[in-house]
Amino acid sequence: MSAVNIFLGLAPVLLFLAGLVFVDSYKLVRFRSVALAVLVGALAALAAYFANSFLLDSTEASFETYRQTGAPVVEEALKAAFLVWLIAADRIGFTVDAAIYGFAVGTGFAFVENLYYFGAAPDLSSAAWLVRGFGTAIMHGGTTTVFALLAKTGHDLEPKHPARPFVWSLAAACVIHAAYNQFFLPPLTNMAVLLVVFTLMIGVLVVVSERRTREWLGSGFDTDQELLGLLMSGRISETRVGTYLRKLKLRFDGPVVADMLCLIRIRVELSLRAKGLLMMREAGFKAVAGPDIREKFEELEYLEKAIGRTGLLAIEPIHRWSRRDLWQLSLLGEG
Repeated sequence: MSAVNIFLGLAPVLLFLAGLVFVDSYKLVRFRSVALAVLVGALAALAAYFANSFLLDSTEASFETYRQTGAPVVEEALKAAFLVWLIAADRIGFTVDAAIYGFAVGTGFAFVENLYYFGAAPDLSSAAWLVRGFGTAIMHGGTTTVFALLAKTGHDLEPKHPARPFVWSLAAACVIHAAYNQFFLPPLTNMAVLLVVFTLMIGVLVVVSERRTREWLGSGFDTDQELLGLLMSGRISETRVGTYLRKLKLRFDGPVVADMLCLIRIRVELSLRAKGLLMMREAGFKAVAGPDIREKFEELEYLEKAIGRTGLLAIEPIHRWSRRDLWQLSLLGEG
């Protein structure tokens, strides 16, 4: 096994992942989170080895048939499991972050798979390792990225059907994986097509995500700043928000309504703090959340319990929380 073959088998997918992390302007995915995702992908590869071996021995399918049909489903499902948890728990804020997590999981999977082939087939030619490194390894990273991007987008758009986006996103990843395993084209051509398609697709998605993030930061910052100004000025009774709050007094006790105002103020302050943190990171500053964040979270938790679920629903017309707003809190919490 030559050093050239080792480089061809392992380096491409690592370099591609490093490029994805580098182009993320906001640097929201920490190095340790990327490393964890790579480790999870490596564990998924080990699980896939045992699962594929068991299923291949348990069925009458030939190795070639199973490689083209069964293996893609097993491997993509195992790679996707960690991403399902991240997205469902609102630990991913933007689609570019989903792309990084997805490719990191695929990188760990491809890394372990190629290490296995180094031992199982040490006599493979450099051309074969070129295909495995720039083709199969990138395919593993790419399909998991596709799953993460589609699942994140669908999860944001269909909050009432949280499972549906994961199902059709997994189906898309499996179809791409299975199509690659069919070898409709010669290996080098197959590799080249895959590289071009995935590079263009991920590049476009990253650019679109960054633009939407900037638009969201701009409009959200202005809205939150305006609401906070009203709350702090004492003139809120003269606005539509004040009129709505007076109506709430007919349904809730005065102290509860006062807690609602405090809750809205803290939510807006945290939202502004998170958006400011993102803007500073984009500008290249190493920004941190601040020492008083823990106290803000404790006060927020206390107020939510005091107001209750009915009260929280009642203030949604004034300040509605979305999945991205919840993610902002996790960003500050990590800080």
